[in-house]
Amino acid sequence: MSPDADHTPKRRPTRAETKARTRRLLLDAAARTYARKGFAGASVEEIAEAAGFSIGAVYSNFGSKERLFVELLKERASEQVSRATRIVADAQAGDDPVPALGRLLANAADKDPDFAPLQAEFWLYAVRNPPLMETLAEELRGPRAELESLMGKALEHIRAPAAVPADAVATIAMALFQGLLRQRRIDPASVPDELLGQAMQWLFAGIAASGTATGAQGPDSTDDPAATDAPKAADRPEENR
Repeated sequence: MSPDADHTPKRRPTRAETKARTRRLLLDAAARTYARKGFAGASVEEIAEAAGFSIGAVYSNFGSKERLFVELLKERASEQVSRATRIVADAQAGDDPVPALGRLLANAADKDPDFAPLQAEFWLYAVRNPPLMETLAEELRGPRAELESLMGKALEHIRAPAAVPADAVATIAMALFQGLLRQRRIDPASVPDELLGQAMQWLFAGIAASGTATGAQGPDSTDDPAATDAPKAADRPEENR
């Protein structure tokens, strides 16, 4: 053996590292299996086998097939929000966010083919199992709060009216992303790469325009045309008594 050979023993992974790797492999296997067979059609045995483990690994790491399902949704949602946050941060540094937001959608639709089916499966399963909807909503509060914060910063940037709530804009942004994602999988030509970015641009342009229009009306303006056109009491001729 060469005297220059490296005799340094390889470091054994810690228990935490081993557990994290096991969870990662199980989540990846679950994503593929759920997307292909749906929640009801996917068995714990299939998921464990696809990950290279026994079914005991699923139960020891997640407790149940349903809990594994919820953890997968939470992870995927967090990943997409984190990517969007980085895109907006880069935009504040001077980059145009429209192409990057479009690529975010394109990557989710084209490079992660399991993502759209998983979203549909999550929604269908929750609708059919009302108790799970509360669990899903609770687990998604973290990613949603991050998205609301992101939308809040964007609203401040365009000086949006204070009456425009960041949580409502976050809901619209989520609906745009999910809807366009599914449409791109069905008909890719109808959803070009830049469409998500353009849609968000149109959304914020509309919000900004509504704020300008509201400010232009002035504090004494009214939405009631009848009230606007009605003569003031002082301008009316006195009635005959």
